[in-house]
Parts: sequence; structure tokens; C-alpha cells
Amino acid sequence: MASISLVDDDRNILTSVSMALESEGYEVRTYTDGSTALIGLEENPPDIAIFDIKMPRMDGMELLRRLRQKSNLPVIFLTSKDDEIDELFGLKMGADDYICKPFSQRLLLERVKAVLRRAQPRGAAASETEGSDKAIKRGKLFIDPDRHYSAWDDKEVALTVTEFLILQALAHRPGIVKSRDALMDAAYEDQVYVDDRTIDSHIKRLRKKFKAADPEFNSIETLYGVGYRFKEV
Repeated sequence: MASISLVDDDRNILTSVSMALESEGYEVRTYTDGSTALIGLEENPPDIAIFDIKMPRMDGMELLRRLRQKSNLPVIFLTSKDDEIDELFGLKMGADDYICKPFSQRLLLERVKAVLRRAQPRGAAASETEGSDKAIKRGKLFIDPDRHYSAWDDKEVALTVTEFLILQALAHRPGIVKSRDALMDAAYEDQVYVDDRTIDSHIKRLRKKFKAADPEFNSIETLYGVGYRFKEV
């Protein structure tokens, strides 16, 4: 089974969540602060990590920022109900999902399973049809789902699992508009609820990453009130 790193300064949460995850067969490593976690994540990378946002020494946001400098490890955030800004900021930084406290352990388990499924090399969107798991070349864009590899004009662009699946869904049929609902279906399991702002945040981050490779990048178009489409150049 997959390995999970759990980072939270609340030992009660560490204990209860660890027990729930281990009962499902996961290997769980726990950390009580971001600084210690960062060392552990680099020395012994898990398959997925779960970060609390508010922690001493180094909070979850800073931990994610530093992690993203070296790794595209799937990350789920734990956040308080009133921290909407933190949630959106976390998604913009590259988190794959978030869960509001208090949460049910069953919900957490479902989210973990969903993110792990999306992280599989052949985890193409269920809504896509034949050929969705093959390499795609669209103008300067090249994506290879089998290797979780994406590049623009031969420059590698590192993407998180969610970002990769959204881009793959858009590039699969250039010029075709994808609604937010369609992109949700492509990147998330049906039972995992996300709202429009979550997709918008991932799109903004995709654009930022590709603009870093090419300042003239403008291939992901917004059709206000409709959705997004990939414009092949």
C-alpha cells in the first residue's frame, strides 16, 4: 500500500488520523512541525502528504512552498472552516486538495484514495476516450501521461497531479471548450466535491508555470461564463 506523511501539531489528530489510515493498510509517518517534516519528506519521500496549515516553526504554506521547489509530491491541506483565503492560496501554490476541519475520517480516506488514483501514471480522466493515455503533441506543448512529463518548446514544465490532468483534458481536443464541471470530472473523482474557484486556481497556476517557460504563452483561453479551452499555436 501507499505511504503517507501526516504533518500536524495536534497530537490528537496525528493519533486518530494515523490509526484510520493504518487500518486501511497505509504506511504512515507523522511529524509535529513543518521544519522536521521537510527533512523527512526529502530524505524519505512518501506517495502523498497531508499538511495542517497552521503550525509552529514552519506552517503548512511555507512547507508546501519549499517542497514545491524540489518535488511535485501530491499534497492535501487540512484547514479551518473560516480560512477560505488560505484554501485558495494553498491551491495556487500547488496543493492538490484541501479538507476543512472538523472532518470525518471517511471523507479524508476518500480524498486520499482519489488523489492517489489521480497520481497513477495512467490515471487519465475517466471522461476522456480512446488515446487519452498516450503522449500528446499540440504545437509547442508535449505531454506524456505514462511518464507524467510535460514540456513547452522542449523545456520541461513540472506539474502537480491535478494540474497535469486538467492540462491533459484541455489539450486532448484543442479548440473545444471545457466547462469547469468537465474539468472537475477530468481531475477529480465524482464523489469528491470541489467548487469553481478550485479549478480557476489550478488554471492560474498552470498559466504561471508555462509563462515561466515562455512569457508569450497564451494557449489556455478563458471563455467567461463558459469555461476554458486549449488554443494550439
